[in-house]
Amino acid sequence: MKTDIITAEEAAPGNEVTRLGDAYSWQSIAFVVLSVCGLVSGIAYIFGFTWEGRRLLEGEYYWIFIGFFAAAAFIALPARAAQTKVPIYDVLAALSVLAASFYFAHNAWDMVQAGWSNLYLGILIWLLMMELARRSGGTPFLLVVVLIGLYPLVASHFPGLFMGVPYQFDHMIESYVFRAEGMMGITTKIVAEIILGFLVFAGILLATGAGTFFIDLANAGFGRYRGGSAKVAVVASAFMGSLSGSIFSNIAGTGSITIPTMKKAGYPPHYAGAIEACASTGGVVMPPVMGAIAFVMAITIGVDYATIMIAAILPSLLFYFGLILQVDGYAARNGMKGMPKEDLPSTRKVLMRGWPFLFVMAFLMWGLLYMRWEYYTPWYACILMIGLSFLRKETRLTPARLYSAIRQIGVLITQTAAIILPIAFVVGALTITGVTGSVTSGLVGLGGDNLFLVILFGIVACFVMGMAGLAIVAYIFLAVTLAPAIIEVGGLNTIAVHFFIVYYAMLSVITPPVGAAAFLAGTIAGAKPMRTSFTAMRLGIVIYFVPLFFLFQPALLLQGDLTPLLYVLPSIIAGIMLISGGLEGYLLGAGLVKPWQRLPLIAAGFAFSFPGPMTTLIGGLASAVLAAMVWQQNRGKPGLV
Repeated sequence: MKTDIITAEEAAPGNEVTRLGDAYSWQSIAFVVLSVCGLVSGIAYIFGFTWEGRRLLEGEYYWIFIGFFAAAAFIALPARAAQTKVPIYDVLAALSVLAASFYFAHNAWDMVQAGWSNLYLGILIWLLMMELARRSGGTPFLLVVVLIGLYPLVASHFPGLFMGVPYQFDHMIESYVFRAEGMMGITTKIVAEIILGFLVFAGILLATGAGTFFIDLANAGFGRYRGGSAKVAVVASAFMGSLSGSIFSNIAGTGSITIPTMKKAGYPPHYAGAIEACASTGGVVMPPVMGAIAFVMAITIGVDYATIMIAAILPSLLFYFGLILQVDGYAARNGMKGMPKEDLPSTRKVLMRGWPFLFVMAFLMWGLLYMRWEYYTPWYACILMIGLSFLRKETRLTPARLYSAIRQIGVLITQTAAIILPIAFVVGALTITGVTGSVTSGLVGLGGDNLFLVILFGIVACFVMGMAGLAIVAYIFLAVTLAPAIIEVGGLNTIAVHFFIVYYAMLSVITPPVGAAAFLAGTIAGAKPMRTSFTAMRLGIVIYFVPLFFLFQPALLLQGDLTPLLYVLPSIIAGIMLISGGLEGYLLGAGLVKPWQRLPLIAAGFAFSFPGPMTTLIGGLASAVLAAMVWQQNRGKPGLV
């Protein structure tokens, strides 16, 4: 019997890989001081606190925020993976970005009112941001930011739809660093205002033991079932991915525990790595917190975050439903068993111990959905969580835990800022050159007003952009180019179109030939990266076709008339069961699927789940025949549930 369990003691998720070292090393103390200063300035600005009757201007705060957290990034993020000490050039870089940012903050009023700028310091900030892009997102991300960022210099030399308004270098730097089209615009607003509270909230939850609670809850709920360790990994990674908003930090943190546990339970290394990669990827679009890309979407569309959160519920649940089914199918096909009940934590005891976390999560959703507090909500939730933490000795924020919590929060903010701030140059390049309109009209022209061709071009563009850089870069570019084209040709729901782009832009992290998330998980698992990536692609099959479904049926995003859900949702659920059964060779409730039946079962499941009357009818009939055939050939055999 192959069984195993993830223990609560092992469950605490690790930080991103940094070189902060021991908790009280000099670099760790310096990092915490910078983080505290940045957080204090953020709280003062967001809540409108005044100093001698004066509150921070937007430009002042943005540069103060950039100064503190960019300096913290140069302390925490190594220039090379093996670098454990902070060299003198990183100290100088931290001091330089801090000094330049505070000088800009001092001149923020003139910057806004009179167009003040400083070319040489602007170039310095631009170069330092490029280095942060390299350290946080790797060389591919740097190349995307640099190449698109330099596009205004040669915009007039491009043919057709890629031709834009050219800019000289000094004017380009001025727009990027000192104007709302660049660092004083949407990208800094996202990280410094909108998601700052959510990152603090995630850090407070982790510091008070939410990670161990969610692992224990997953063990209590799923540990006794076949393949329990993998199901625990899926559920835990979904929770933790939603809180951290980072695919790679989730894999590095929870994956370092869940992957070895799955391997010990009998899952092959490539399969264990693929499960973790898929589960962590889905966490980015898993309510209630999700990743930064959700906040970018809310601002781009012009809706509140609560609307985005509600729209994300069904697609994310369908994704994890398909993943759980495949994990279960593999366990059933290979005779894997769950843990004995006596070895599992008691659900009642877990809930008694961890109810404050569920209460705070419910409070967060109430504040977002009912009270509409927007980005104030996580700050209120933090206060509530800190108060509730004192109910138990194991969770209360002692000075040592508070210090650790601030360091964890600082890492989350620093990593996020180092990724998002350089994107200002991508946004700036697309804005000042006016290329977005020409790309939109060009896509419509290429598609010949054929919606399906435009969507096909869009899928290719999403994948290529996502493969070249981070999903958020791909989304920002395609949200202003592809989305208007699809909406113009098809008249489709705006939120559905933008979610369609987000989902397909995310595909590249698990899909060959890049598959960065699958490669990282494969490395932890000791498996071949490409094999892990192909397995992740199969396990995450739902994410490949569900975007097409909600694009044509926005009721799946809880938009518009919800009546179609009465027949669309059951057919999609049944279709996912059939597709998963075909992929894994085991159909839930029916048993083992013969090799020749697997491909027809997948095709029938896809047709049954597609939201169209004729395809649903044909797919439903074919599915019923195939499912009955599988059930008949396995009748009387054990293990059909």
